[in-house]
Amino acid sequence: MSKQSDRRRLLDDVASAAADFGAAADAVDQAVATSLGVNQTDLRILGAVHQAGRMTAGEAASAAALSLSATTTAIRRLVNAGLLRRDPDSADHRRAALTITPHADQRIEDGYGPIGREGRATLQRWSDADLTVIRRFLQDGIAFQRRHAERIRKVPAAWDPDSPGSPAE
Repeated sequence: MSKQSDRRRLLDDVASAAADFGAAADAVDQAVATSLGVNQTDLRILGAVHQAGRMTAGEAASAAALSLSATTTAIRRLVNAGLLRRDPDSADHRRAALTITPHADQRIEDGYGPIGREGRATLQRWSDADLTVIRRFLQDGIAFQRRHAERIRKVPAAWDPDSPGSPAE
């Protein structure tokens, strides 16, 4: 085998592992969403609020990359399900501040807490040099994924059920 083909195989293996990692993370998110009785969009909002501790609906929409109307609908579902609280914002009483309920906090901890602890324990075994490369790979990957998500959002939908000539007609 040549160095060129070994490198090509290594690149293919890394790309495949990165895709598999993303799919595995999606499977975990779906399992947590199911345990909470929500969809993955609602879970993104819960995750954003959980991470921030407290935020407005507009901040949640931005963090979850959703429209304000979609976020408002999801917040209503999450409040009705007892997973989010909507309280007057102490800084501006015209706005509401979102916080996670103790029940949702516990369910999120039950789902993600063991992953975080085991992941940190696994990372402890890596050298500082390895962790630096991993951090760079993940930071580059995050920027890469966000850039392409934004690119895809700008492309018109391939199928619009309300447009003439759509398969729904």
